Parts: sequence; structure tokens; C-alpha cells
Amino acid sequence: MRRFFQSFYGKLTSVFLLVLIVMGISQVVITTRSFINFNQEVDQRLNLNLARDMAFELKPILDEELDFARIGERIHYMMVMNPKIEIYVLNESGKILALFAEPGKAMVADSVDLDPVYQFLLQSDHAPILGSDPRQPGARKPFSASELQMGDGSKGFLYIIIGGQQYDSTFAFFEESYIIRTMINGLLITVLFAGIIGLILFAILTKRLRAISEIVTEFEQGNLEHRIDVSTKDEFGQLGHSFNSMADTIEATIEKLRQNDNLRRELIANVSHDLRTPLASIQGYVETILMKSDMDDESKLKYLGVILKNTQSLSKQVNELFELSKLEAKQILPEQEPFSINELAQDVCLKFKTQIEANGLELVDNIPHSLPPVIGDIAMVERVISNLIRNASEFTESGGRIILDIKQQDKSILIGIADTGQGISPDDLPHIFDRFYTGGKKTVKGSTSTGLGLTIASKMIEAHGQTLTVESELGKGTRFSFSLRVA
Repeated sequence: MRRFFQSFYGKLTSVFLLVLIVMGISQVVITTRSFINFNQEVDQRLNLNLARDMAFELKPILDEELDFARIGERIHYMMVMNPKIEIYVLNESGKILALFAEPGKAMVADSVDLDPVYQFLLQSDHAPILGSDPRQPGARKPFSASELQMGDGSKGFLYIIIGGQQYDSTFAFFEESYIIRTMINGLLITVLFAGIIGLILFAILTKRLRAISEIVTEFEQGNLEHRIDVSTKDEFGQLGHSFNSMADTIEATIEKLRQNDNLRRELIANVSHDLRTPLASIQGYVETILMKSDMDDESKLKYLGVILKNTQSLSKQVNELFELSKLEAKQILPEQEPFSINELAQDVCLKFKTQIEANGLELVDNIPHSLPPVIGDIAMVERVISNLIRNASEFTESGGRIILDIKQQDKSILIGIADTGQGISPDDLPHIFDRFYTGGKKTVKGSTSTGLGLTIASKMIEAHGQTLTVESELGKGTRFSFSLRVA
């Protein structure tokens, strides 16, 4: 039971039933009071002239002398027609001189408040006016009143409480009023049916909420594949859609964290491997120089040349690692400015032409002279083109070609670097831009690649809001391409 009231359905139904009961009781009280007031008004209007008519009948007796016995006999015949009235004879100050009512009724007060009496006598439309009841001090009841002229010349009042016994008890009023009982029974039946229907509707509505709660609980326990079935566009549907979006984001973030963790492990392993080789080489040559004190100068220079080459390789790799980490953290942003892509491409070709031809390769440039300027970071774009040409030369055998072609496409310039090298297998192609990824690639002799060139190039193009794409076929070659916006 405690668990039921702690649930949302229990709280909702409890509040609903409480509100329904309070509204039902309030409606019963309001209806009862309204009906009683209505009956009081009707009784007072129907008996509006009752006191005046009685006073007219009693006038001959009152003119002779104030004989309450004769007055009582005359009033007795009048009360036969209406036995529920209570008749009081008052003096001009409101003191009760005589009471004529059914036996067994005792007075508690000895006077009557005359303010309602004067209001009754002066008011023309006679809206319901309630007066005091000497038998029940504090109670207010409908009445009829008229002035009396006493035999001794003094003034008095005939004060008649209408249906006094009828209003002694609310329960007695209910027992005698069929209409009130019918209205209350109808109201209770309405409240009962409304409560039952409300409980059923709340159970149907909260069923979806319970289903959402169960899925959220399972998701919390690690079942990340569970999703909420969204079949409506109401608040529950919006909640389900928001949860599904959040769950997809969390799952994607967790997967990304796993991938990053794997990349971190691979990075550490690759860096350790790539740094260990040149460090071991440097250490070996230094130890050799120190051990052979009689080594001739030519051998020393040879060994020192190897040491220098390895230290340069280490420096290059460390610098590229720092550069890549800054690009990934967006600490390096491109300085966008217009520049001539023709001139930049020609400068890069001139820089690599001698080296490429020395390796037995041919560098072909298809660069139109009428290209418009582009927007971008000239240093980054130069770095990307250089990395792609260097990468192409390292994977192309002697006798092959490297082609740099540029052409305009609508409001952008497409730059492509292709080669006739060994190509990339379909399995390796999706990972070609991963750091330190080698797959089945085999560089030609004399390669100084660190395995970060393509990764850095891809990040630099992404910083320009573009994408570096690759197309390749084994044994036929590879083509890298990217676009820049026209200035």
C-alpha cells in the first residue's frame, strides 16, 4: 500500500479522489443551502400577509382588553390550518407577551430583535428576511409580522415564525424534502461514476509513463539498446523522442570514447615503436663511436650523419604529433584570406620537381591560368598539397607519374593529386586518414614518412569546412581531392 501511494499513479488518483470528494461535499452544501434559502423565500412570500390577516381577526378582541385566553382561542382555530407556525405577541420594545404554538415548546429568550421586523414592514418587495427565534437564540428563520394596537392604547407586534419546526434540523429537512434527497443521490452517483472513469483513464495514461520508466531503468542498468516506442505526438511522445535522442547521443559518445581509448592505446604503441627505432639507432652509433677511440674521421662523420638523420626524424615526428593534437583540439584555426591557387600550386610543383624526377617519377601539373582566387589559409593549403605530393611519391614506383590538376566547379575550386602507384585496398581505404595507420601499405625505398601526413592534411581541410576525399584502385593508383571556396 505504501508503495502504491509513492507511485505517480497513486499520488495522481489520491489527489483526484480528494478533489472529487471535496467538490462533491461543497456541491451538496451549496445545493442544500440554496434550496433551504429558496424554500425560506417561498414560505415567506406565500405567508407574506399572514400576520396582517391574523391581526385583523384579533383586532376586536384587542380593542376591548388584552385577554390572552380569548386571543389563544381565536388563534387556535387559525393554527388548525397551519399547525407548524409559532405565533408571538410582542410589545413595542420586542418583549414577548404571549406564545401560541404546539405543546412542549419552551422559550429560551424573552424578547425578539425588532430590526428584522421593522425591515419586513418597510420593505416593498419583501426579499427573504430572516428573524430571530426565541426558542433557538442565534438561529434565523423566515417570519411574518404586523403591527398591533393594544386595548390600553400601546403599540405591539404580531410575530409569526413560519415552519419553525421544519427548520429545527437539517436532517429533518432532508427527510421531508424529496427533491433534495434526489439531487444529493444523483450527485453522489455522478461523483462515483466520475471517480471510476477517472481512475480508469489515469491507469491508461500512466501505463505509458510506467513503460517509459521501465525503459529508462533498463538504460540506467546498462542496456543501451532499449528505446521508447513513439506512436503519438503528445507530451509522452515528445518525452519519448527526447529520451531516444539523448540515448542515441549517449551511446554515440560512449562509442566515441571507446574509439578514442583504442586510438590512444594505438597511439602510445605506435609512438613507442616509432621512437624506439631511431633512439636505438642513435644509442648504438654513439656507443660505437665511444668504444672505438681509434676510429678514423671518415667513419665518425658517417656515424654522425646517421645520428643526425635519426634525430631529424624524431624531431619531425614529435612536431607533427604536437601539430596534430592542436588541430584536433582546434587550437590552430585557419586564417582565411583570398589568394591565388595558381601561383601556390606552381610554387609547390617547383619545390618537389627536382626531388621527384631524381626518384624516376614524372610530376604533371594541369593548372589553368584563368582560375579566380580562393578563400583559405595559404600556409595550411600549401602544407596539404605538399603532404599529398610527398605521400604520392613514396607509394609510386620509379617510372610512374604524379598529377596535380585544378579546375573550377561552380563557386568552388577542386584540387586533385593523383598517382599511378600501387593503390590502396578496399579494406584499408576507410582507415587511410587514421593516425599511424599503415595497413598493407609498403613505401618505396628511402621513405621518411611518420604516418601522420594524411591525418594532418585531413584535419587542415576539415578546419576549412571541407572534406579530403580519396579514390583508389589496387595496381592502378590513388587520387586525393578537396575543394576551396572562390573568393
